[in-house]
Amino acid sequence: MIASLLLLSATAATLDSHLPPLLPWQGQSLTLIQQKGPLTTDFELSEGLKSPNYQQTMAFVDRLVAANPTQFQVQTIAHSTSGRAIKMLVASEEGAFTPTQLMQNTKPTIFIQAGIHAGEIDGKDAMFMLLRDIATGKRRDILSQVNILFIPILNVDGHERSSQFNRINQRGPVEMGFRTNANNLNLNRDYTKLDTPEVRGVLKVIKQFNPDLYIDVHVTDGADYQYDVTYGYNPVFASESPSVSDTLNQYFKPVIDEKLQAQGHLPGPLVFVMDKREFKKGLAGWVATPRYSNGWGDLRSLPTILVENHSLKPYKQRVLGTYVFLDGAISALAQHHQQLADAVKKEQAFVPSKLIVERSYAKQPDTVAFEGIKYTRSQSALSGQMEVKYLGEKQHYDALPIYWQKDVKTTITVPSAFYIPPAYPQIIEKLKLHGIAVQTVTTDALPANLKVAVVTNHEFDKAPFEGRFRVSADFDFVDVTDNNLTGWSKVDTAQPLGELATHLLHPKAPDSFFAWGEFNTIFQRTEYMENYALAPYARHMLKDKPALALEFDKKIREDAAFAKDPQARLNWLYEQTPFYDQAYLKYPVLMTFADTSKIKN
Repeated sequence: MIASLLLLSATAATLDSHLPPLLPWQGQSLTLIQQKGPLTTDFELSEGLKSPNYQQTMAFVDRLVAANPTQFQVQTIAHSTSGRAIKMLVASEEGAFTPTQLMQNTKPTIFIQAGIHAGEIDGKDAMFMLLRDIATGKRRDILSQVNILFIPILNVDGHERSSQFNRINQRGPVEMGFRTNANNLNLNRDYTKLDTPEVRGVLKVIKQFNPDLYIDVHVTDGADYQYDVTYGYNPVFASESPSVSDTLNQYFKPVIDEKLQAQGHLPGPLVFVMDKREFKKGLAGWVATPRYSNGWGDLRSLPTILVENHSLKPYKQRVLGTYVFLDGAISALAQHHQQLADAVKKEQAFVPSKLIVERSYAKQPDTVAFEGIKYTRSQSALSGQMEVKYLGEKQHYDALPIYWQKDVKTTITVPSAFYIPPAYPQIIEKLKLHGIAVQTVTTDALPANLKVAVVTNHEFDKAPFEGRFRVSADFDFVDVTDNNLTGWSKVDTAQPLGELATHLLHPKAPDSFFAWGEFNTIFQRTEYMENYALAPYARHMLKDKPALALEFDKKIREDAAFAKDPQARLNWLYEQTPFYDQAYLKYPVLMTFADTSKIKN
């Protein structure tokens, strides 16, 4: 055993040899490690260097349940495309394991998710320690305060693509999983389009159990700094649920930070850097969009905290920091769940007339005090540019620039309702999985101010992103005066998840189903003209419609390129005929608006 641990330690040191030097650390949280005894974790047995594989992980879950069957239960929430079961452990003092039972026991529920990026697996080993301490009676206080839902590995297939060489900038575990799933999809880009069984499983859990707090545990990329546990949520000024963000700031952050600091950890803000080769240029204050777990949670008023442990800190330190963070989050939820519930209720009742769907970084920065690491810069013979070298010494910044995503790029008018044709059942299925209320239209009465969005310009991405060719477009909103919507699906925006519905269904929203390519068939033309038939038809058409003939003559006079292009002229004429495909470039989801004078998007 000693020999194998020495070999493991030597391997870890070799794998870390290219990374910046470490600050010394000896936190009080080291006392949380169990040296021997029942349910000692694989992480502890390896002295903080290893994380168990899938089979070992599931075996430990079973051991936890066997040790405490009256308060723990394991459930399967989904299967990966490779057939691996995605397990969730439910923990309740009273043995309330079903959604109905759990919501009736009056305690708040915390939902903790580990391994959405399987190489970033800190949350699994931290929660195993905490659940062990519950099962063995050391932490009986926890389940007297909250119920727990815990997914030890979400990306189960990526977890088994394990290697010593998956993350070049991360200190441990010695072997770690891969970022994406078996289909090379990033699960933390899938919260709107729902292409993966893993994220669909998460949304089912949230829809069924309705947790009070959702925590998604990651490990950072990027720069070196002193903080070992960074975390956050969309800032109040950019949040779609500002009351929730404000409540997390006021009541949760102080409790969590105090626990971390008392145990020897340094909590920090969830920020990135503007220039990875020149730290002093400032920080990037990111605002998550709904493709990400925390952006999606913000949009649907589900309090969501994204934890990003610092990748350059040792695995042992990160896991212990995660234990303390989760302990703090549980304490904060137990103390302040009513304030959080009130904030959620307030946000769900709010129905906006406008929504900001796209932001950019501010041109002028704010400033923030920040605990960084000293560095030098030098010309690299390998890259041919200036590169940074971190020195492993503390550097305090009194006023480091931080550029928040404050500038508004795209704002949309929120429709009163969306109408989806029956030809798109997959859209209805996804909306319902998101928890959005959908009704079936049973009358043939045409709604007032019904509009269709007609594409005027569009551009497809040059390469696939997350397996899809995304599209962006400009639109004209045109009146619909003749359509029978019986059997269509109606989505009102005056509902608790109306803002999420708008982001998913409005074609200008960057994370809409349209932008993700769900409606790319509208860009296809499948019937074409024959010139020998079009020319005589067009002559009669222009003769019968003098105003159209004047418009055609004007276009020829004023547009030289059009006048010289026979095909462009014939195409224009074809578009004016009733033979032209009336669905071409028309977004099939119709919209009604309360005030049509404000539709400028």
